[in-house]
Amino acid sequence: MLLARTLPLLLLAGCATFDPAPEKSHILKVLTDQAEAWNRGDLEKFLDGYWRSEHTVFAGGGDVHRGFDAMAARYRKSYGTPEKMGKLTFANLSFESVERDRAVVTGSWELQRATDKPGGVFTLIFRKLPEGWRIVHDHTSSR
Repeated sequence: MLLARTLPLLLLAGCATFDPAPEKSHILKVLTDQAEAWNRGDLEKFLDGYWRSEHTVFAGGGDVHRGFDAMAARYRKSYGTPEKMGKLTFANLSFESVERDRAVVTGSWELQRATDKPGGVFTLIFRKLPEGWRIVHDHTSSR
């Protein structure tokens, strides 16, 4: 009899809705913090937006880099000076999916540098980890 009364309550509790708005704001803060760090020339702080794991993946420039260390080495090699970094802006951000512990974000990026203005698009997969939302998979392309 007790099971007959509690089962409907358990089913209703399992159907509770999930509000993604607060999670979107936390994810947006990661991206904002990254852009601000980049624009200060602080590449190491920019990298804080990524999961520091051997499972982190970065695909771009015709290569796939597996693991945080490999990805960070690629960034350090390509953007080792403030001149190479330029000023970063993100635009056209779209939250394609936000779940309790996973999110997919697409958008565009652009660098303003003294001699050029590279840019492109990206798809980021975020996971909510004990340290907060982090990028676990980054696929970035250049135009």
